[in-house]
Amino acid sequence: MTPVLNISAYRFVQLDKLPALRTHLHDAAAARGIKGTVLLAEEGINLFLAGAPEAVDDWLDVLQADARFANFEVKRSHSDAQPFKRLKVKIKAEIIRMNHPAVRPAAGRAPAVDAQTLARWITQGHDDMGRPLALLDTRNGFEVDEGAFENAIDWRLSKFSDFPAAIERHRESLKDRTVVSYCTGGIRCEKAAIVMRELGLDHSYQLEGGILKYFEDTGGAAPGWQGRCFVFDERVVLDTDLKP
Repeated sequence: MTPVLNISAYRFVQLDKLPALRTHLHDAAAARGIKGTVLLAEEGINLFLAGAPEAVDDWLDVLQADARFANFEVKRSHSDAQPFKRLKVKIKAEIIRMNHPAVRPAAGRAPAVDAQTLARWITQGHDDMGRPLALLDTRNGFEVDEGAFENAIDWRLSKFSDFPAAIERHRESLKDRTVVSYCTGGIRCEKAAIVMRELGLDHSYQLEGGILKYFEDTGGAAPGWQGRCFVFDERVVLDTDLKP
């Protein structure tokens, strides 16, 4: 096994007493030599961490001892070197910035499709009801340039907070299609799918776990995917086998 375990995960869940939680999680990670970033907000947690496998698993046990993070599902990959320079645990207004306060995923998720379902829809060219399929990339333009689903919609977003205005402009072009929003790890497309549902796009879904989970659950085959996946650490991009 390679020496460094990389994990990424998020959960939308109502949090309070953020300073104390920040100190608790930071100290537990620092004591185990783990590096990376943990973002905390009243709406939930978002994290990208790396370290020795046993250290990371031990930290996850500490996290999941809190009932709010029970059964916390993480995406895992391995690397030969530590991809982060330091440990940061920060308190933010949002764990992924959208500037759309009415969107509260902790109050209820938009429907999701798993990797196998999306792979089948891509192969068919439509969903299981025969509706035409549209894949909507919610990432920034420079991320899309490294790789994306074939024929995916790309609005060349410069930041995720541009998404609500973009979907407003393009809503009519999507109303007769089944739309699956996707991003790297699932957090952006989860908020995006809620916005689409609010705009009356009733056949809108999120890709469960994002691109990285799609790679993992399809065993690297990744039907419909072209290129690599940009990640925000020193690995820069991953192939469909989740290797740098």
